[in-house]
Amino acid sequence: MAKKDTTSFEQKLFKAADKLRKNIDAAEYKHVVLGLVFLKYISESFSELYDKLVIDEYSDPEDRDEYIAKNVFFVPKLARWSHIHANAKLPTIGQTIDEAMEAVEKENKELKNVLPQVYGKANLDKTSLGELIDLITNTELQAENHKSKDLFGRVYEYFLGEFANAEGKKGGQFYTPKAIVKLMVEMIEPYKGRVYDPASGSGGMFVMSEKFVTEHSGHVKDITVYGQESNQTTWKLSKMNLAIRNINSKFVAWNTEGSFLKDAHPDLKADFILANPPFNQKEWGVDILQEDARWKNYGTPPNGNANFGWMQHMLYHLSPNGVMATVLSNGSLSSNTSGEGNIRKNLVEENRVECIVALPKQLFYNTGIPACIWFLRREAKKTTDVLFIDASEMGYMKDRTHRGLSDNTLEEKLGNFDNNGLGDIQKITNTYHNWRSGADSQTKYEDVKGYCKSATLEEIQKHSHVLTPGRYVGIPDEEDDGIPFETKMADLTATLKQQIDKEAELNKEIETQLSKIGFSL
Repeated sequence: MAKKDTTSFEQKLFKAADKLRKNIDAAEYKHVVLGLVFLKYISESFSELYDKLVIDEYSDPEDRDEYIAKNVFFVPKLARWSHIHANAKLPTIGQTIDEAMEAVEKENKELKNVLPQVYGKANLDKTSLGELIDLITNTELQAENHKSKDLFGRVYEYFLGEFANAEGKKGGQFYTPKAIVKLMVEMIEPYKGRVYDPASGSGGMFVMSEKFVTEHSGHVKDITVYGQESNQTTWKLSKMNLAIRNINSKFVAWNTEGSFLKDAHPDLKADFILANPPFNQKEWGVDILQEDARWKNYGTPPNGNANFGWMQHMLYHLSPNGVMATVLSNGSLSSNTSGEGNIRKNLVEENRVECIVALPKQLFYNTGIPACIWFLRREAKKTTDVLFIDASEMGYMKDRTHRGLSDNTLEEKLGNFDNNGLGDIQKITNTYHNWRSGADSQTKYEDVKGYCKSATLEEIQKHSHVLTPGRYVGIPDEEDDGIPFETKMADLTATLKQQIDKEAELNKEIETQLSKIGFSL
């Protein structure tokens, strides 16, 4: 019986595209591929509306305003995919695409300085480039379920993840693994309001927030996204990523100074903050920010580590009823270096910390440092308790080096599921929501030894405000299999006796064989 092909559409497309990469570095090739995927997307969207305008006697299909009115990018003739494909086999195809990208930027101000113009480079094989164009052309990206935007978005998102994997440590600078992003979004539930990410990378937090809203019968316009990124190349990737999802990226800013030194949204008060800032960032500029209002309430972070700088920057930007989730290294839970312990103590005593989730190792592409997620609220909680969840042993190995969190909302139910059929993401999310709902929850929250614990302020004080979940949840009890100790020992000694007898038998056989060729022990 032939083995069923479970390879997804995105996997097949990436595999085919990667074959054409040849000797180009993944960091460079991602701009080539993602730029073409984006150009194909806007060309398809344009053509769809163009065909409708052609049959409308009162409309002009070449009128740019018709497209602006429908929130569709206007694509000039020399940038339309039909023109690109017609020139794919010519040696000048690289220059043709660069000119197309430039023309699209001129016609659409929101894409100014965003699109890659790297196709004319000498190191890019033009025959392979033509084959890549053929591949994207022959892939009916709009055919599946008639949801062109969703499919293009899936392709773009999958490709980002694969390129991050290929780049290794550098890849993690622009991409947060999907499982972590989904867990954070599912837990804080950004249904409606302002969503902020001060280290926005390629925009994954915003994309997942949009998915969450639409999956819960909301509308993408119910949320407004605000972001900041200091790496211009990564910012360009995010602008394309958000455009494919039809997410307005007007407030996703880029500057080289970054969120600490040149805050692009100084007056923003966000309803939801989601972030995965750089771990343990050094020399981040606090020496010139000593009197900054962001550190006024909880303490000035040390110059040698920006963890609590990021956290306080986010708290500063939370609205009165806002909630935030940020990934940080596990060191943030216990470090007492340069006043970090006092900052953590102040956050706990002021009742800002709501939940800590310890993550498994090997989730990230760029670091093996153990990580956790902090959940904080601007407004004091009803209870001073803090929920600790130890998920450090959860997840499954996606490949030899990377771990994932199982998700039972996926078509491919990857990974392990607990006895209730829940994926890791759903189990953690449900634990948090049941705890927050208290008596109002349909499923009553209960502490589970080795997994979760609702710890009182007094318990946290006894641990000197160290917030490592393992200290609170304890070690799970081993299940008693019901077999008496005497029976177990009898079985084990019988097995040991058999193994010892077998060893003696094998040793004798070795001696016999050696003696046959003139050797003795």
